[in-house]
Amino acid sequence: MSIKINTLEFENVKRIKAVKLEPTATGLTIIGGKNNQGKTSVLDAIAWALGGDKYKPTSAARDGAYTDPMLRVELSNGLIIERKGKNSSLKVIDPDGNRSGQQLLNTFISAFALDLPKFMNASDREKADILLQIIGVGDQLSALETEESRLYNQRTAVGRIADQKKKYASELVHWEGVPETPVSASELITKQQEILLKNADHQRKRQNLHELEDAYERTKRQQCEIMMKMKQLEDDLAVARSEASDLQDESTAELENNIASIDALNAKIRDNLNKEQAEDEAKQYEDEYIGLTAQITDLRQQKQDLLQNANLPLPQLTVENGKLLYKSRQWDSMSGSDQLKAATAIVRCLNPDCGFVLLDKLEQMDLDTLREFGEWLTAEGLQAIATRVSTGDECSIIIEDGCVNSANTADTASPVPTWKTGVF
Repeated sequence: MSIKINTLEFENVKRIKAVKLEPTATGLTIIGGKNNQGKTSVLDAIAWALGGDKYKPTSAARDGAYTDPMLRVELSNGLIIERKGKNSSLKVIDPDGNRSGQQLLNTFISAFALDLPKFMNASDREKADILLQIIGVGDQLSALETEESRLYNQRTAVGRIADQKKKYASELVHWEGVPETPVSASELITKQQEILLKNADHQRKRQNLHELEDAYERTKRQQCEIMMKMKQLEDDLAVARSEASDLQDESTAELENNIASIDALNAKIRDNLNKEQAEDEAKQYEDEYIGLTAQITDLRQQKQDLLQNANLPLPQLTVENGKLLYKSRQWDSMSGSDQLKAATAIVRCLNPDCGFVLLDKLEQMDLDTLREFGEWLTAEGLQAIATRVSTGDECSIIIEDGCVNSANTADTASPVPTWKTGVF
């Protein structure tokens, strides 16, 4: 069973003259009063009594006091803690009368319970780490978050490349009605060369005809000299005329036009191929981006499952991206009451043997919120000793000029039914 404070008695500590109090075992015990009357001094005295000299106030003795500070706290486990004398020497007595020291107190007294602002003022990462330490999933969650961060960065880079590739592909020219692969001009060139050779042969034959006709004319003028050759020439002429009479040159204009258009056609084909390649690359990066998104989603689900299956100290309390969240809000977006509730629940789990927590400045809570907080503390079996700038009925006791003012302590039932206090 967790250890609570049964009674406390302080004299001449900071602003305290003399205060005796029996806090309620569970729920809220509110120390009320105006400013500078000694409310916070009561919490400081409790922290000093139980936490040791590291909590001792710089000016521990009350101004104008004739005697040294005296602190006495009785705990629910039967231990009696006293600090008295000029050096405020510690004495810890167990139910059997045996004496012990600070080392025994440290085994069940939570440092955060004595100094809750230390937790509340910690960084977001420190708060999250404390919670993960409690539920025992810090290493697993850290590994998942590291992998998620790596995949997220990779996905971001892939997404940028995919966008660049898609934009580049969209800007490339695409031609309709052209072949899918570049056309070869070699066959057309070969055919052109064959025609050119054939036409050259025709030209040679025509040239031969002209030469024979010239020779024939010369022969006619020189019939006397070439009579012997006349017959042969006539035969050759007949053959030449026969061969040349049916000749018809073929045109290469169409082939020349086709060859000229080959480069333009191939340029269009290359444009189309480049666009297709760019679109394929963009699609590959887009698919990779989708795959990474699926992995990230899976990791986030693993994180959620890990935290949902953990024994969290408070419903709706979790850790996301290294930050503590309560009711889906980060610390700086929580209300003051939710911050206190989350901090109290976490601190309680840090050391379950410590059944109390000290809270300062509860004036930030309205009465309804104060009532809800007190009921939650009672349901959790947790004792809270708190201060509030108020002299209203919600206060368990009123501190005035360093003493309990019994006349101002409400005699009627408290609006928070779980509160109970006894004043000596």
